[in-house]
Amino acid sequence: MFAVTANEEYGPKPHNYTILQAFEWYSEGGGKHWKMLQGQIPRLADMGVTALWLPPLTKAASGGHSVGYDIYDLWDLGEFDQKKGRSTKYGTKEDLLALLQTANDHGLVCYIDAVLNHKFGADRTERFEAMPVRKDNRLQDIPPSRVIEGHTGYDFPGRNGKYSTMKWSYNNFTGVDRDNATKQDGIFRVMGPKKGWAWAVDSENRNYDFLSSLEISVAVGADLDHSNPEVVKDLFDWGTWVVQETGHVGFRFDAIKHIDENFMAKFVAHIRENSGKDKLFCVGEFWKDRQVDDVA
Repeated sequence: MFAVTANEEYGPKPHNYTILQAFEWYSEGGGKHWKMLQGQIPRLADMGVTALWLPPLTKAASGGHSVGYDIYDLWDLGEFDQKKGRSTKYGTKEDLLALLQTANDHGLVCYIDAVLNHKFGADRTERFEAMPVRKDNRLQDIPPSRVIEGHTGYDFPGRNGKYSTMKWSYNNFTGVDRDNATKQDGIFRVMGPKKGWAWAVDSENRNYDFLSSLEISVAVGADLDHSNPEVVKDLFDWGTWVVQETGHVGFRFDAIKHIDENFMAKFVAHIRENSGKDKLFCVGEFWKDRQVDDVA
């Protein structure tokens, strides 16, 4: 679905569609961004801007200091006291909804950044069996497997079950990048029945399902298992909910080279079918540091 289709369907302006990236890495923090951007909407509309790409709306592990890609709780849009505060870097949920309403009033549609690949900032550690693998070849194990202590327990105590009652554990992830018991960094594949890396992902490092936090210089992370029924249901439910809760009309998906393409296709189809926005715009970020020949 093209952006122009979403703009035509959900925005009143008939031509010259123009999207603005309405943030950058060093946007001012302290919960001020949504209000600042809301104040700029009339000027942006007069300039001819018809759509805004917004940063991740959801609570991150670094709380109010985070750009938003070290995702902690998808269901917290700046509503709950979690990770040392209620607000995200950009503002509270009320600020966000006021911004979206002002944008709508001036004929601008909004697309949001969605981080569905990983989680950071676990509430507790758990012990489970895992297999170390090579960083440059994720399909090559480094035996033996062993019991490690991983950052995989997510209870979201500040939200206390509102919107979603799911609490995450190691079975909901495919891998982690630290054994907390030994303080050893690496890549550890979670072991168990029907567990393993997703296959419909980028072939860099032979399989690039797992994006290590060591590669992006953030806190300890865990990779979502997009084949796990609990995970699929919670993400599908969130996708429908966030569209209906905020009124936005599209997604920019972060890090799709690490996410199973079959899951992504089903996610998009589900949200279009169930959110009331069948022309929802979707685009994915696929970052490649170097040219590689993936043709056998």
